Amino acid sequence: MSAMTVDTVTFSDLSRRPKEVAERAAQLGRVRVTHRDAKDFYLTAADKEDLRDQSLTTASRIFLALMKHDATARTLLLAIPDVFPWVRHLNEEEIREFTVELVAALSDAAELDVDVTVQEVIAGWRATARIKSDPQAYREAGAPTTGDHGSVDVTP
Repeated sequence: MSAMTVDTVTFSDLSRRPKEVAERAAQLGRVRVTHRDAKDFYLTAADKEDLRDQSLTTASRIFLALMKHDATARTLLLAIPDVFPWVRHLNEEEIREFTVELVAALSDAAELDVDVTVQEVIAGWRATARIKSDPQAYREAGAPTTGDHGSVDVTP
């Protein structure tokens, strides 16, 4: 979530008026470019993107340092429920595991440009919290199964 205003242009706008679109991107920080036959993308001012990368790197290093100096990650563990209210369905050990995985994923995003892992960690732990929020469904999920239950559809 960003406080920055993001304008939207079509790919045709970019093709027809590249200088005007580039000026808008420079002024606003970035412009979303929509394309009916492909995924949208952002035209971003490089200096703004560099600052965003530096900020993410700094934040991830702070989190790693906090965890290094406080093995229990107490400070982060106190903040996690404010950011992710659904963790109330996890036990203390699971919240700690989620926090450690999240900080590691944020570090990878900052240091290695591996952005998808952060969302995978959040989605996985949110799914765990979701199933644990329903005691009956949680009991059924832990029950042994037999036989072949068919193929599993995986959606991105």
